[in-house]
Amino acid sequence: MTDQNTNELSHLDGEGRARMVDVSAKAETTRVAVAAGELMTTPQVVSLVRADEMPKADVLATARIAGISGAKKTSELIPLCHQLALSSVKVEFGFTESSITIEATAKTKGPTGVEMEALTAVAVAGLTLHDMVKAVDPAATLDGVRLLSKEGGKRGVWLRHEPGQTETGRTGAGQTAEAEPTVRPGSATVLVASTGGARGTRPDTTGPVIADWLAGRGFTVRGPLVYADADVAAGLADALSNSPALVITTGGTGASPTDATPEATRAVLDRELPGIAEEMRRRGTEVTPRATLSRGIVGLADRTLIVNLPGSPGGVRDGLSVLDPLLDHLLAQIAGGGAHDA
Repeated sequence: MTDQNTNELSHLDGEGRARMVDVSAKAETTRVAVAAGELMTTPQVVSLVRADEMPKADVLATARIAGISGAKKTSELIPLCHQLALSSVKVEFGFTESSITIEATAKTKGPTGVEMEALTAVAVAGLTLHDMVKAVDPAATLDGVRLLSKEGGKRGVWLRHEPGQTETGRTGAGQTAEAEPTVRPGSATVLVASTGGARGTRPDTTGPVIADWLAGRGFTVRGPLVYADADVAAGLADALSNSPALVITTGGTGASPTDATPEATRAVLDRELPGIAEEMRRRGTEVTPRATLSRGIVGLADRTLIVNLPGSPGGVRDGLSVLDPLLDHLLAQIAGGGAHDA
């Protein structure tokens, strides 16, 4: 963290001594920070954790609680951090073939940011994962703990872009301090719109299927993120927050009064790709006429491809079968590398 002069360390006084920054004159704004990390382990451990078959049970639930507790105790662990009244801490996990990914989002309303709280949540959740899996893989490594984004205060929004990309800062008026942000190649987020799933009263039968399909294609997968139907717009904002190349949603595409995924998606799109959504419905009607009831759409939010899939396993299977031969070429086109016209 730096003070007004970005070339000076804020936690040192004029004589080079450590200090706690006086934030009493700063405006209280809503502040959000997102951090991430990854526990590098073995495919065996990943499989056991996903199936909840580790010798120590409830691995992810335990790590999630530990991460939230760590965020709440950040000021006790990091000497010069301020005590913050956290309004929300979320810790979520994803999987690749040989790692468990960790992402934490911390939120408060106050005069200083919550970056350290988000980072501490990731670190403590990751260390807890290590403790839970060490009986099977003592060589597991916690790697890449980093800040992905922060917002609030006079500096507005800051986004990290991964190796080969440029860090971006946005000022309060929405002006960009550096180049416009681009997506992270090879990254994908899965978003589940399910009120029952968000409450824990209904199992998620589609999100893991999509995550597995993406991981099998070599994507780094975040999620599944599970949001209630009424909160799907917030879920979509969350899914887009770290600039993935691809977001696949499942659920909320029907005619129920609570189904709002297409509306939330259309609100963030710059361009639609109607042919893909139409082919998904056509493919689905070969199995059941009810596939015509899906209102899912496909399009681009800046350079992120967003695909709405239904909330049924069959609808997801049909949708992925349409995407399968198109996805690599489509993402290359979006990134500016596809020379052929569609």
